[in-house]
Amino acid sequence: MSADTPASEGERTVAFLLSLRSRGVRDLALLRAMEKVPRERFAPSRFADLARQDVSVPLPCGQTMTAPHTVADLIGALDMQAGVRVLEVGTGSGYVSALLAAMGGEVVSLERYRSLALAAHERVGDMGFGKGVELRHADGFEPDRTLGRFERILVNGVTRAVPEALLARLSPGGRLVGALRVEGVARRVVVTRLDDGGFDHATGPSLRLPPLMPGLARAL
Repeated sequence: MSADTPASEGERTVAFLLSLRSRGVRDLALLRAMEKVPRERFAPSRFADLARQDVSVPLPCGQTMTAPHTVADLIGALDMQAGVRVLEVGTGSGYVSALLAAMGGEVVSLERYRSLALAAHERVGDMGFGKGVELRHADGFEPDRTLGRFERILVNGVTRAVPEALLARLSPGGRLVGALRVEGVARRVVVTRLDDGGFDHATGPSLRLPPLMPGLARAL
């Protein structure tokens, strides 16, 4: 039996999921999504052998595909529910977009690099999630107001502060998850919009995430 038979692929998937569970990932809906969405289909082909390991993977345009455990940490803090509208900032490979769609989210994902947005659109469509994900080449720090509000916002990177324009797109009772640099350390932040219009900020554990930049890329 070759290394690429369905059985061996199944074994790799089981080992991948068990490694996440051993690191504290318990959300069954998230684990099912990570089983359903093969990370290797979103990683550059030369790094496909690393896709089922808990490591980050380089992407074009100097970007990074976040390690699975960190992805799970962010999505777990997002408290995903089927049917919610989700704004994702920083599409990257499109892997997280597909996970959010697999969990029942209605996803709008913004990517500042046109080439990444186009490639992610193709991958997400090939995986059958095209109807649940709208991918845009856009500045995630300044989302178009016509998009309306979202129950969930996921920021795939580290910022100095939560952009005000993103907070304005958050529905009452909605939740934003991202990472802030606090005293030189990137830490997860969860922002909840209160019914009175205020915001509750809760800082969590440290994360390994790349910085997220505003604006559209001038090239690529």
